[in-house]
Amino acid sequence: MKTSAVTIRIDPDMERRLDRAARRSGRSRSSFVREALRRQLALERLADLRGRIRPFAEARGYLTDDDVFRDVS
Repeated sequence: MKTSAVTIRIDPDMERRLDRAARRSGRSRSSFVREALRRQLALERLADLRGRIRPFAEARGYLTDDDVFRDVS
């Protein structure tokens, strides 16, 4: 798979925290940041999907997460 480089700027404190977290996880900084970005993109997609289906859910009486969990549990 072809990859590309992205440059970001982080402050020294975040760099130290990134280094520490990557070391603890046994991964490289790049791998750690890739996974964080992957998770954030998934959260953004979920938020988008929830926003698009919200009117349909509300029309059927699903107003909270508890309403959904009650019916699927």
